[in-house]
Amino acid sequence: MIEQQIKSAIRDIPDFPKPGIVFKDITPILKDPALCENIVDAFVEQLKGIRIDVVAGVESRGFLFGLTLACKLGLPFIPVRKAGKLPYAIKQKVYDLEYGSATIEMHTDAFEPGQHILIHDDLLATGGTVTAASELISEMGGIVAGFAFVVGLGFLGGKERIAPLSGHVIVLADY
Repeated sequence: MIEQQIKSAIRDIPDFPKPGIVFKDITPILKDPALCENIVDAFVEQLKGIRIDVVAGVESRGFLFGLTLACKLGLPFIPVRKAGKLPYAIKQKVYDLEYGSATIEMHTDAFEPGQHILIHDDLLATGGTVTAASELISEMGGIVAGFAFVVGLGFLGGKERIAPLSGHVIVLADY
């Protein structure tokens, strides 16, 4: 049911951000508070029985449901940011993109070593960014508890790429 609700709300934007790409725009979901609540509830239901100490949201759309999910679970939230956005001491991870590279950061005191971290983002494509986030978390002494995504582009193979990093990969609406 939640998958159909999400797919009904998502808007396809052809040729964005470049020709040949069909962008899955989640912003129409944000206009529907009941749907937003249903999404968070669906995550909570699927996360039952998984040890999670902290929720990490990947910039920027991972903040939208990541913080709400953390609050609903009564857990701290960690922003995983692009380089240069965090004001305190940071740890970085550089990773490869299709064309070039990118850098993500977290505060060095974001969590305690040994804590179990759920990584959340709005969309799973190739899995490159969340793989980098999981590597950064591991380097900082954390344990990746799982991944949670509102939308997945299954044809890009991201779920298969990240599955070895955690046995818990949740995608609410897969294309």
